[in-house]
Amino acid sequence: MPGFERHMFFCAHERDHDAPRGCCAAKKSLALMKAVKTAAKVEGIVNIRVQKAGCLGQCENGISCVVYPEGVWYTLSGEENIPELLEHLRSGTVAEHLIMKLEE
Repeated sequence: MPGFERHMFFCAHERDHDAPRGCCAAKKSLALMKAVKTAAKVEGIVNIRVQKAGCLGQCENGISCVVYPEGVWYTLSGEENIPELLEHLRSGTVAEHLIMKLEE
C-alpha cells in the first residue's frame, strides 16, 4: 500500500508584500522546507515525505507547517526548528512549544 509514516506540509502561499495577513513564502517557508528535506535525507529518516502545500490558511501565524498523521500544526521561525522537526518525523515526538496558537 502506498503512503508514508509521516507527511509534513509547508505552506508556500504567496501574497502581495502589503497584504495584511502576510504570507509564508515571504517568511522563507520554501527554504526551510528544503532544509528539512535535506536534513532528513542526511539523517537517514525514511518512509516520510516533506513537501510544499498551497495556502494552509494560517500565514498570519508565521511559517505554517502541518504533520500527518498526527495532525499537528506548527508555527516555525527558521532553521533553528529543524532538530525538533526531524525528531517529529523520526519518532512522532511533538515539539510542544512550536504548536500553532491561533490569534484571538
